[in-house]
Amino acid sequence: MRPSRTLLALALACGMPCVVFGIAPAPVTDARALVVSPHRVVSDAGVELLRAGGNVVDAAVAAAFALAVAQPQSTGIGGGGFLLIRLADGRAFAIDARETAPAAATPDLYTRPGVPAQASLVGGLAVATPGLVAGLALALEAHGTLPLGRVLEPAIRLAELGYETGAYQAHFIEAMRERGVAARFPELARIHLPVALGARTRIVQPELARTLRALAADGPRAFYEGPVAEAIAKAAQEHGGILTTGDLARYRPVLRQPLRARYRGFEVLGFPPPSSGGVTLLEILNVLEGFELAQLGAGSSAAIHRIAEAMKLAFADRAVHLGDPDFAELPVARLLDPAYAAGLRARINPPRWRRAPWTWGRSEIAIHVAGSGLLPEDAGTAHLSVADAAGNAVAITETINTPYGSLVMVPGTGILLNNEMDDFATRPGEANAFGLVALAGANGVAADKRPLSSMAPLIVLEGGALRFVAGSNGGPRIITTTLLALLNHLEFGMDVSEAVSAPRFHHQWQPDELLLEAGIPADVADALSARGHHVKLVDDLGGGVEAIGFDPVTGRLSGGVDPRRDGAAAGP
Repeated sequence: MRPSRTLLALALACGMPCVVFGIAPAPVTDARALVVSPHRVVSDAGVELLRAGGNVVDAAVAAAFALAVAQPQSTGIGGGGFLLIRLADGRAFAIDARETAPAAATPDLYTRPGVPAQASLVGGLAVATPGLVAGLALALEAHGTLPLGRVLEPAIRLAELGYETGAYQAHFIEAMRERGVAARFPELARIHLPVALGARTRIVQPELARTLRALAADGPRAFYEGPVAEAIAKAAQEHGGILTTGDLARYRPVLRQPLRARYRGFEVLGFPPPSSGGVTLLEILNVLEGFELAQLGAGSSAAIHRIAEAMKLAFADRAVHLGDPDFAELPVARLLDPAYAAGLRARINPPRWRRAPWTWGRSEIAIHVAGSGLLPEDAGTAHLSVADAAGNAVAITETINTPYGSLVMVPGTGILLNNEMDDFATRPGEANAFGLVALAGANGVAADKRPLSSMAPLIVLEGGALRFVAGSNGGPRIITTTLLALLNHLEFGMDVSEAVSAPRFHHQWQPDELLLEAGIPADVADALSARGHHVKLVDDLGGGVEAIGFDPVTGRLSGGVDPRRDGAAAGP
């Protein structure tokens, strides 16, 4: 990853508070329902709708709009998201509210002479057509019980009256100011980067409140047509972009079929492409199915070795084969075939006669993954979870990509626009802001195409009953943090709070390094280095897992809040 290309460094290298790992707090439990989100006011917004007689979809949509107000560094109505819904009657839905490339986008959009190196990250050319508003409205219309105007009330109040920043958000604000963002983008600074920053600083957004009131009155068309749409297109174009009112009017969310896989008797529902999160996470689980991880022990070097090798192999496949399924035929079925997973598994800890002689003295050795396991063919984020004891569940991951997105605010509306275009392979073979490399054309830039995402909302069932709901933020680390939360809870037997609090590790194939979070013992790190892993120690691996577990014995829901962030769990 080249520091000159990424605004991610503004957050990840800005002195984020180091997590102190110890005894995880007891999970929040409730016998009726739970909302778990990255901010107390967001969870409270969902609970308000539950108390008003709404169902989990009403609560999740209310919380998602509130999240778009209270986490501007991560998400907003100028971005997009994925909604995974599972109803108690067994039906499941995946609503794709991913942003789309403007109609004027071409494969050489970012490689033309004179285009700045950061054009896919900063300014108007980084902006894709927002999809979050349309996706949330579709979910509410199809599966909610209360009108949009009522569901929007908590978000409107938050925008109008303000909310207090937490420590997590405060660090983003400080980092942006220290790096001169306020001078370049004064409208962003006026609203979201207060000069006097204290422990109880309030962010008030009256312009956003007016925009949300228009949505409450007229529905999503108030965003995609008329004055708001005209203002969005004008702001993007004034900052060098190509987004038009036609792009906004043409936007539609897509209803897709959730991915389904089996793991140790559990049924795991994941989000399909253009999310890479579901495919990659389920591919890792398929590989791990053949290892007795529980016997190795949570946090052991042997367990971490096997999990990291599976991560490496699946991320290599991600780089080559995944993209927008409406533009390319993707080998999802092959990637998730148990027989394919068995072939990958055989590469991990192969027998002595299949290894290089200089590794014969070691019982286990990290493999070198040169590329995808399949033959190549031509071919700033936040999460919330809501569930009730009846088995209804919603997992929503929403994003504007890197912190504060494109940094472009739409004057008079309070809307902050995404920089989701950077999730395309804007320069094939080069890393994007998260260090992810795309090697094939499946994720190339094209008009109306959805860029590949790492978002991975997840729902797990056992015997047809709800067991676990989770998701995270953190770019490609979304996949691994969500995976580890699942393994910690269902494989290693941790309660849901312990599962999201435990020290993490991450491998995404390229760069070839195994990141270990503070709290992983030194002897474990040494043992992994001895296996040939390129170990790198970090204070905070990022990600903010918001998870809900359901205990079929007690019938109670348990909420796990990631201690690395400002989140909260609440029940009605």
